Amino acid sequence: MSKSIIIKKNGGPEVLEIAEVKIGSPGPHEIKIKNLAIGLNYIDTYHRSGLYPLTLPSGIGLEGAGKVIEIGSNVKIFNIGDDIAYASTPIGAYAEERIIPEKIAVKIPEGITHKIAATLMTKGLTTNYLLSKTYNVKAGETVLFHAAAGGVGQIFGQWANSIGAKAIGTVGSDEKIKIAQENGYQHVINYSKENFVDEVMKITNNKGVPAVFDGVGKKTFKGSIECLMPKGILVSFGNASGPLDPVNVPKDIQSKSLYLTRPTIGHYFTNQEELQEGADTIFEKIKFGKVKIRIYKEYKLTDAKKAHEDLEARKITGPAILIP
Repeated sequence: MSKSIIIKKNGGPEVLEIAEVKIGSPGPHEIKIKNLAIGLNYIDTYHRSGLYPLTLPSGIGLEGAGKVIEIGSNVKIFNIGDDIAYASTPIGAYAEERIIPEKIAVKIPEGITHKIAATLMTKGLTTNYLLSKTYNVKAGETVLFHAAAGGVGQIFGQWANSIGAKAIGTVGSDEKIKIAQENGYQHVINYSKENFVDEVMKITNNKGVPAVFDGVGKKTFKGSIECLMPKGILVSFGNASGPLDPVNVPKDIQSKSLYLTRPTIGHYFTNQEELQEGADTIFEKIKFGKVKIRIYKEYKLTDAKKAHEDLEARKITGPAILIP
């Protein structure tokens, strides 16, 4: 039996329940793993609340790292004892042990801990596709990233800085300004006190930016549109402040011939080979010091409710993990 967190109905953190779950043995193309660290991501709250519907009852969580303890008969890539990380469906990472398809796992190289790997997969892979695939950020360009002090934001700022790009970051409090600055942002705007559109236009001499990366959603969408230069792209990759209102295409998009996209990680890493390649890119950034990961907080798996409360209250200002 494995201790797992499950949800039987949608709602607040109180719907997260601790359960003993029988795991069984892996199928031909599956691996059984012992989680040693589990990533805590804002998307987990969307699954819990029902914003992103699940078939209930369900486990929760997309990301983790640990050791392979059993393999299926046709598994070719992994062996018992391998250190692995993963970040994908099927949902159910909040567990001591679980079975996952081998195609969603990657090998962790020496020098990368399970704790770091568990925070890197979703946030690191997201950063990877945002600035190199959804929009290829180039040296010398200036781009805007909302929630710069968050988990993805911290990696994005460092990564952009490492390739010679300039990142403008927005944050929601003065306390988070320093965090963003320490993670590579040349300009940081507290949008609770300043009009970020006005500030972006000042910084860019009224030219605007070619790309805005927005994981906040409802509160920042209209302003993000205003910050874009003609033919710019708004990359909407999250809804931390709530889902977007309906988009008025003639007014919001056509007015400057803009592009709007809502990317997801599964469309950018479609097989195990692409996933391993993407993860290796992140691991190299870590090993060569281009990106530094600082675990902000660790919670026990059984304290998942508290972790979600803190996540939604914006009390977590960096990567956080659950420890089984």
